[in-house]
Amino acid sequence: MRYFLDIAYNGARYHGWQLQNNAHTLQAEVEEGLGKLFRQPMRITGSGRTDTGVHAEQQLVHFDVELDLLSELDLWLHKINAVLPPDIWAKSLRPVSSEAHARYSALSRRYQYRISRHKDPFRQQLVYYFPRPLDVAKMNEAAALMLQWEDFECFSKIHTNVKHFRCTVWEARWEETEGGLIFYIAANRFLRNMVRAIVGTLLQVGQGRMTVPEFQQVLESRDRSRAGRSAPADGLFLVEVQYPTDIYV
Repeated sequence: MRYFLDIAYNGARYHGWQLQNNAHTLQAEVEEGLGKLFRQPMRITGSGRTDTGVHAEQQLVHFDVELDLLSELDLWLHKINAVLPPDIWAKSLRPVSSEAHARYSALSRRYQYRISRHKDPFRQQLVYYFPRPLDVAKMNEAAALMLQWEDFECFSKIHTNVKHFRCTVWEARWEETEGGLIFYIAANRFLRNMVRAIVGTLLQVGQGRMTVPEFQQVLESRDRSRAGRSAPADGLFLVEVQYPTDIYV
């Protein structure tokens, strides 16, 4: 039977989500834990492939196992947490239809990028320390342009193997918090490195190094070299993945 496992993790000590040769990844860590628990080789599929150092408050993975977990889901969830390291937390376990896919069945994903105005050695891997003044109103004006845009090739990692660069973005805004900023963005899909490239470019707008019309020109150019440098991974969180309700058993 197929199950969806909802996990959260601190990605600071991992080389991203996806399996890599000779690299410590989150997928490998979770597969190893599940393999020990179920005493068989396990292969999982995640809703997204977060990069090195990126965190998640909600990452959905699916896996198949012949064991009957339905009658004691809470007990199995406890057992899963027992075989995972402290920086990975299994939050819920739910049975799904055999056709449900953690990546391709997802309707939307939501990210947050967190910036701190104050230096904090205890949060250095969880926020981007950026003390310079920013014009948040201009940043939001530029961000709003993306709500009417479709092609985001200018914010995609180059030489990426994708069929197209179209994304539907319905939320893109900055919000000031006590001691910092949070960028909220939601879309049906995201390109590789897209959020960090957007944040880095909007920070240029906020510093007056790029105007709002120039930001629009970056969108129109479809040229990654016209956009800003990618923001560090530290402040990026995958926070929500949504699915149609009929996939759950």
